[in-house]
Amino acid sequence: MCRTLSAFPTTCLERAKEFKTRLGIFLHKSELGSDTGSVGKFEWGSKHSKESRNFSEDVLGWRESFDLLLSSKNGVAAFHAFLKTEFSEENLEFWLACEEFKKIRSATKLASRAHGIFEEFIRSEAPKEVNIDHETRELTRTNLQAATATCFDVAQGKTRTLMEKDSYPRFLKSPAYQDLAAQATTASASASSCSLAEPLCT
Repeated sequence: MCRTLSAFPTTCLERAKEFKTRLGIFLHKSELGSDTGSVGKFEWGSKHSKESRNFSEDVLGWRESFDLLLSSKNGVAAFHAFLKTEFSEENLEFWLACEEFKKIRSATKLASRAHGIFEEFIRSEAPKEVNIDHETRELTRTNLQAATATCFDVAQGKTRTLMEKDSYPRFLKSPAYQDLAAQATTASASASSCSLAEPLCT
């Protein structure tokens, strides 16, 4: 017979709720606009989420590598929220826009979107100008003359490297993430102890 949540130890439920609340507060303004690929709000392990890891494992995984952070919708949302506090979210938004751009199959749409991305992120004095060198900027401009799915690869790679070497370490050292990771560790340990104490179904 399956037990209800009310049958679990109160401390387990309280810790789970606290962890969810803290993460929700940290990410409550992390939604991106549709033009940048629309990361959307943090997903609490919904059935549509590609991650198979639970919340705490996901959070703790972000510090293992920048690739793991970028491969997690939750991680991208958290990282974006952090970058907004530093007024440097344009690099991540450009990277995301490029990822969505590569999925376009229509040549007409590809060309149109390529110019849109260039105007928004690459050209001098662009609204969300990314920090790339003049040579890369001009190379990207040339690539637009015959836009392909790879025309932003060099610029995207350089902004990714910049984020990995600069913003990512600061994100991991930020009080918000440190607190979040501590809560994740506690929640993970609590979940393990609760599950070992008594099975959900008997």
